[in-house]
Order: sequence, then C-alpha cells, then structure tokens
Amino acid sequence: MIEMMLTNIIRLMLVGSLIADAEGSWWRMIPEELRLVFSLVVFFVNLLVLAVVLYLAGLVVVGKKRALLTDAFIISFLGTVLSTLFLMFIPYRLIALVLCIFTWLLLIKRLYETGWLGAIAVGILAMIIFLAVTVLLALFFGILHIISKLLLFFTILT
Repeated sequence: MIEMMLTNIIRLMLVGSLIADAEGSWWRMIPEELRLVFSLVVFFVNLLVLAVVLYLAGLVVVGKKRALLTDAFIISFLGTVLSTLFLMFIPYRLIALVLCIFTWLLLIKRLYETGWLGAIAVGILAMIIFLAVTVLLALFFGILHIISKLLLFFTILT
C-alpha cells in the first residue's frame, strides 16, 4: 500500500517537472497571489546562505575572534539592500556596480575589523565558496533531473 502511494507521488512529481520544462518559465507556474511571498522566502534563504558563506570566509581570513555570524548576517543584509537600491535608482550601471562593490568591501572592512586587503580577501573567498556550493547544487539537481526523466520514462513503459 505504502509502496503504491510512493510510486504515485513520484509519478506526479515527474510529470510535474516535465510539464514545467514544457511551459518554459517557472515564474508563471507560481500563482500571482503567492509571488510576493515566494520572493520574500527566496530573499531570506539567499540572505541566510550568504551570511553563512561570509562567515566561513571571515573565519578563514580574519579569524574566529573577529568573524561573528551576527556580523556576517548584518553584512549580507545591508549589502543586499544597498546593492539593490543602487542598481534600482542609479541609471548608470557601471557606477552602480562600482558602488555595490565598494559598499560590500566597506561593510566587510568595518564589521570584521580588517583592512582593505583583508576585506578583498574575504570577498574573493566568499565568491569562491558561493560558486563552489552553487556548482555542486547544480550538479546534484541536474543529476536528479536526468534521473527523474529516466524514471518517468520507465514508469510509463510499465
């Protein structure tokens, strides 16, 4: 009984993923009344992930005494909000980008109590960690996506 339920749930998930592929944009699959909630959830998940990445980079570069998780959270929150405001309200993208980078480095410098080279090192290491995690997750979900298509193909055959 439980095996049949699990098989049906897996079939529904696989069919849903194929439908999502066929329709194109996943944003259209989210009901309009839930898009704001979805965006806020994505914002806070990204904020937490960025805080952990900045904390790990800070531990490596400036040490355990100066790199606190609360500081990393403040850096990620203020950096994200200020960067978004710069990109929204400054019409010249290059100037907005330079201001974003300067703001991130200034926040890291002030809150981790380090110099400019230390802030640059934390920023570069944080980007490397973030890219590594992103690539690993993409590989993991890409493999899951391929396996889900194969499982759907085999369940249709049976």
